[in-house]
Amino acid sequence: MSTTRVTRHVCAPRAKVYQALLDASAVQQWMVPTGMTSEVHAFDGREGGTFRISLTYDDPTRTGKSVSHTDTFHGRFDRLVPDEQVVQKIEFETANPAMAGEMTITYTLVDTGGETDVISVHENLPPGVKPADNELGTRISLGKLADLVER
Repeated sequence: MSTTRVTRHVCAPRAKVYQALLDASAVQQWMVPTGMTSEVHAFDGREGGTFRISLTYDDPTRTGKSVSHTDTFHGRFDRLVPDEQVVQKIEFETANPAMAGEMTITYTLVDTGGETDVISVHENLPPGVKPADNELGTRISLGKLADLVER
């Protein structure tokens, strides 16, 4: 199982970034790579709360991890430390064994003088997920997160 780590500097305080990690409407805007649309089916942003999200490729010829051109995943908020850390356990909804298995995503927020470094660590990537693709998608999503909270 692979692990990826991406850091993004955000010109916003940790509290604002933390809030955007736990708000369904914010997540729908930022947790989606370019070329995809996001649908939040369920979202309970509290420790132990669950969520279910689908990301669909704009290009119908792209292959998704779940069905046709969609990646659907569900998970739970395993640990929340206000304004410091969000730990999620997620799993793709798939019949493909190469995409199966529970991943851990940890967002750690580090104060940098009123601004924030967001450190995103994805652990236990399924074997079918290329680390380079995961890193690229994470960089794009964290860029959208930065755009959202810096407004």
